[in-house]
Amino acid sequence: MLKLDFNQGWKYRRMDVDENFTEVNLPHDAMLCEPRAEENPGIHNIGYFEGHNYEYIKKFTIDEKLSDKKLTLEFEGVYHNAEVYLNGKLVAERPYGYTNFYVPMQELRVGEENTIKVVAHNADQPNSRWYTGSGIYRPVWLYAQNENHIKINGVKILTQAVTNVNEEGSEGDATLALSVETVGNGHIRYEIIDEDNAVVMAEKMANSRATINMAHSMLWDENHPYLYKIRVYFGDDMQEISFGVRTLKWDRDNGIQINGKRVILKGACIHSDNQLLGAVTDIDAEMRRVRILKENGYNAIRSAHNPCSKYLLEACDKLGMYMMDEYVDMWYIHKTRYDYASYMPDWYERDLFDMVQKDYNHPSVVMYSTGNEVAETGQARGIDLTKAMTEYLHSLDDSRPVSCGVNIFFNLLFAMGFGIYSDEKAEKEAKQPAKKKKAVGSEFYNQLAGIFGDKSMKIGATLHGCDVKTRDAYANMDIAGYNYGILRYKKDLKKYPNRLILGSETFCKDAYKFYEFAKKNPGVVGDFVWAGMDYLGEAGIGSWEYEDYAPKDADKAGWLSAGSGRIDLAGNPLGEAYYTRVAFEQEKGPILAVTPVYQTGTHSPSAWKMSDAIRSWSYRGCEGYKAKVEVYARAAAVELFLNGESLGKKTSKDCIFKFQIKYYSGELTAVSYDKGGKEIGRDSLITAEADTEVRIRPEKKIVEPGHLAYINIQLTDYFGTWKPMEKRNIKVTVENGKLEALGNACPYNPQGFLNNITSTYYGNALAIVRAGKEGTVKIIVESNGEKYTKEIMVQ
Repeated sequence: MLKLDFNQGWKYRRMDVDENFTEVNLPHDAMLCEPRAEENPGIHNIGYFEGHNYEYIKKFTIDEKLSDKKLTLEFEGVYHNAEVYLNGKLVAERPYGYTNFYVPMQELRVGEENTIKVVAHNADQPNSRWYTGSGIYRPVWLYAQNENHIKINGVKILTQAVTNVNEEGSEGDATLALSVETVGNGHIRYEIIDEDNAVVMAEKMANSRATINMAHSMLWDENHPYLYKIRVYFGDDMQEISFGVRTLKWDRDNGIQINGKRVILKGACIHSDNQLLGAVTDIDAEMRRVRILKENGYNAIRSAHNPCSKYLLEACDKLGMYMMDEYVDMWYIHKTRYDYASYMPDWYERDLFDMVQKDYNHPSVVMYSTGNEVAETGQARGIDLTKAMTEYLHSLDDSRPVSCGVNIFFNLLFAMGFGIYSDEKAEKEAKQPAKKKKAVGSEFYNQLAGIFGDKSMKIGATLHGCDVKTRDAYANMDIAGYNYGILRYKKDLKKYPNRLILGSETFCKDAYKFYEFAKKNPGVVGDFVWAGMDYLGEAGIGSWEYEDYAPKDADKAGWLSAGSGRIDLAGNPLGEAYYTRVAFEQEKGPILAVTPVYQTGTHSPSAWKMSDAIRSWSYRGCEGYKAKVEVYARAAAVELFLNGESLGKKTSKDCIFKFQIKYYSGELTAVSYDKGGKEIGRDSLITAEADTEVRIRPEKKIVEPGHLAYINIQLTDYFGTWKPMEKRNIKVTVENGKLEALGNACPYNPQGFLNNITSTYYGNALAIVRAGKEGTVKIIVESNGEKYTKEIMVQ
């Protein structure tokens, strides 16, 4: 089977106003270049962008060499309500914007020009609680198959057992099950190739199924993400897939086990957008995102709240990140007027089938989730639907457990009549200005938590009525997903001896408490913080922002991202990320972080933020100001020093040690001690010098042609010490490359990311450049009349 890139040479237009088409390559996010206004019906949920319908067209001629082939197009993601036309004839429709789908190309004219047209509808606002993007935002592929061929997704490989695992957990004897679906007559054979591209096994198959015994095979897990390739031949046809050797089991006594060893999921929820790129899916962006999350203590991702991209799965496989792939944010009850609830009851089996087909061979996928905060789980119909989806997923793939993220307190309040969406309410509100719309569903409870704090949701979840409104649905899934239910863990493990609990959505400040409890209680299998990385939409919900970056009288439509990430929108770890590293025992610390000393006003409220501390002591000119210092350490005590003078020693019940001191420039040092008073670690921050310059810091020294380079731009002193108080406008130009995005991490961002000028945020900005041909790509940054340059090798 040939897999051909079908992403070049497209044109698109907005259907209501544009007569002319604009050339574009896929993937492409049409929403990111639309205007933003408070009056737009998608409001803050989608970053105040306008939603429209778009038409994409590609004219192409099929080579005569493919005249005898069966041709199929795959669209990995079109948002949403996609219509596909081939030479004027409607050949496919798919309402869900997050599932991949296949289009047989039976109406093709070989040797003549053909036209493929795709209509992506997104004028039906509101239809989402977060930024969706618009258009064909994931890749498109053309498959060419022989008359006798292996079906698309027809090769499936599963590790049935591993034995004789070595002490490191990296090697063992494996038993694999291989199945191959074919069309036509022929013999099947396969070969397995290791990472050195050597064939380690080659066999003929007697039929479509085979048991493979691999001695001394390399195993796959978070610490050893070893990947093999299997090539399956059927006559002249061949399919190649990557796979990892790993077993997966789950039970109350041992929790989740990978290759026979218990694993605690230390997870992060993420949305599907790629930050400054908008909804566009790109392999370099996904690899970067997974790398950053793993560097900051996470070993698992929840694809909140839709099936993840194939590129993200590829990144998780390669880097050793577990994945809980989630289906949808709503079932049959709407959360917004035009969301997927209108389609889900009729489409869920097809959607889940395609999700499993996508996920099956990926060792990173360790769990499926059927939904998020679906209050239907407290109703008889929803309880039955929970069971139906769990059983259907088991019929497709019984090697992975099924969960569902249930907001426990939400279920009770919903049953009492609070926060309920109705079409009648939506019709009434549609006639009102966008700023007067009332929140319903998950958004309603998010606003409650923002007003009353994180404890309101967690304490509310302990009420008896919450147990009543969740227990039947929990009985119909393998692992019970608790959104903000950490205070129920101990009681529910005792009450329900067969229940496995997953913190499917949690607050950052509870990471230490969760991990210490989970280590002693295998019935709690993991935790997914909201959120691991900041994302577009739900604008401002998780932000602590001050007036110098978000003036109180400014246009509300300037709010763009949620501000909910432990990693900010530009990929920078915040103090909360360093806390997570220590809480999850990736590091022992100490690690210093300081709330920006010069920010003396009040910030916007949010329950989803624990702290706004960052790793800097560069606040020259703020001598004598109050400074809030946090030290993250697994230690009995921490002592703080400023310019060599001790400011006191503190103990802590968790891994956060807090100090309030006065700021003076110089060197701030934290020293951690064990129970015996012995020093076990130290960390220091120094004040930057008075001079300011621009540092251009590419994340990679070498980039491949056509691939993305991420370039951090930072204001520092001569020695490279970060200066977060400094603010500048910067202009970026590129030679031998294309500037795909430029911006900063501030949740309040009227500028957007599609200009070549941006302001810094706490002294930082980010440029994303697509490299040109082999040679070098040159980055030129202009600021305050000065010019700075950096070259990156392209090869």
